Amino acid sequence: MLNISKDNHVLITPCDYSSISKVARRPEYKFLNRIIVGFLLFIVGCLFLPWTQNISGSGSVTTLKPDQRPQTVHNAIAGRIEKWYVKEGDYVNKGDTILFISEIKEDYFDPNLVSNTKQQVDAKKMALDSYGDKVNSLEVQALSLAKERQLKLQQAQNKIKQAQLKIKSDSMDLEAIKTQLKIAQTQFNRSTALNKEGLKPLTDVEQKRLKLQEAEAYIITQENKLLSSKNEYINANVEINRINAEYAEKISKSRSDKFTALSTQYDTEAQVNKLHNQYVNYNIRSGLYYITAPQSGYVNRALLAGLGETIKEGTSVVSIMPAGYDIAVETFVDPIDLPLVHRGAEVRVWFDGWPRVVFSGWPGLSYGTFGGRVVAIENFISPNGKYRVLIAPSGKDNKWPKELSIGAGAQSIALLETVPVWYEIWRNLNGFPPNFYKANAKADDNKEKK
Repeated sequence: MLNISKDNHVLITPCDYSSISKVARRPEYKFLNRIIVGFLLFIVGCLFLPWTQNISGSGSVTTLKPDQRPQTVHNAIAGRIEKWYVKEGDYVNKGDTILFISEIKEDYFDPNLVSNTKQQVDAKKMALDSYGDKVNSLEVQALSLAKERQLKLQQAQNKIKQAQLKIKSDSMDLEAIKTQLKIAQTQFNRSTALNKEGLKPLTDVEQKRLKLQEAEAYIITQENKLLSSKNEYINANVEINRINAEYAEKISKSRSDKFTALSTQYDTEAQVNKLHNQYVNYNIRSGLYYITAPQSGYVNRALLAGLGETIKEGTSVVSIMPAGYDIAVETFVDPIDLPLVHRGAEVRVWFDGWPRVVFSGWPGLSYGTFGGRVVAIENFISPNGKYRVLIAPSGKDNKWPKELSIGAGAQSIALLETVPVWYEIWRNLNGFPPNFYKANAKADDNKEKK
């Protein structure tokens, strides 16, 4: 029965029993207690030990330049596979033929397409030259017509001057004849008066009358000559107008023919350019039947197989790994660590298959980690939720192994500020980022103090 009554309550202590006292006084428990206390003190002491914060990342080996990475070769035109010139693993130089394809479009089936197009271009060029000669001929013709018109106008001007002089001469002759007529009339009147007085014979009067009639007849003839000279003057003026109209029509027709020839020349020149462009396109297309290596390297893999297979434009044919490349490491860091990474930062890198611990029996590979520096930081997050960082050899440490292959695994670590262990545990439990730290911060502070 339990001793729970109020009247019979008795306190029981371990010392009242000899067996309990013997067990409590055993030395093993004292030693265990000391071990536990010492271990707890050790753990507390470890919390105050220094710890170097770091940024770690994992990635793979790649190349420093984009053109040194593995690439696929594509065909520029559609065609049918006719012949392979390489096999997987072959080394090819830049420009070496990899594959030959044949044409599958009916517009390019003619085997003499390039030469025929070249003949068309040459024929059009000859037509263009002929139109150019025609334009020059019409230009010379227009200049000749202009010179001829100038000479004709000078000739007509001379005729006008001649007509003017003739009019002047005939006018003077007319005035002289009028004077002679007056003289003949005076002489006739005097002879008649003298004949009436008996001083002149009748024959003399008749002679004077004859001279008077001759003068009257001659003045009519001279007036006709004057009118004829005036008509010649008018005709000379009309001839000038006719010459101007005639040669203006001829020159206008020559210029019209010239502009027509120029228009045809320009149209022919456009056709020549179009045909030349077509010829160049055909010539370049004929060279695209042979798919060549864009740079020297090794054929990793043939992405197509067999003969007679029809492929479209832009189809991947083979994969080539360039022969010469600068090795680098692409690693991925957490977004929380990205602000602490900057270009030029020193990092340590180790590779899968290469020891991180020095082995005395393997001196050729006893490098541990390798030095590197950050050369590029991607500012957009990658599909894996991290940011990509590109690391190149620093050049201040041991050279990276030549035997590294592209795509091999690699890990990186960047050392930051030294803090106590308890602070680092507290930081990780709270999800805080490492302390912001720059390698040259202390050096800058010293410079400012100096």
